[in-house]
Amino acid sequence: MSPNLLLHRVACVCLVLLIALCVAWELWLAPLRPGGSWLVLKVLPLLLPLRGVLKRDNYTLQWSVLLIWLYFTEGAVRAASDHGLSAMLAGGEVALAVLYFACAAMYLRPLKQMAKTLKQKETGNEPNRS
Repeated sequence: MSPNLLLHRVACVCLVLLIALCVAWELWLAPLRPGGSWLVLKVLPLLLPLRGVLKRDNYTLQWSVLLIWLYFTEGAVRAASDHGLSAMLAGGEVALAVLYFACAAMYLRPLKQMAKTLKQKETGNEPNRS
């Protein structure tokens, strides 16, 4: 398995686990109110890029890397303000968000560099070696 394919698979696993964690957290593990809370709806934005990420759509991966920072921020705030199980779940959310970001960004980097090189060849400009 190529390193690039491995990065994509780890990013996919992180996204699916983050979705599962958010649903379980707000419905069963440590909801804000007993019996579950409407905060479970926070998972909906994560469902938007899921299909594109699984299919390796580069555009979807690019914008999902920006979206994931909302979940990092929520996890960081709740890890600092909540106690007990909720704080541990928030730490897991932060870890999954950071791992997703790192893997998706490293997966996209060579593709972005190839696109930049092709564009420079088309326009006849020499690549900038800085």
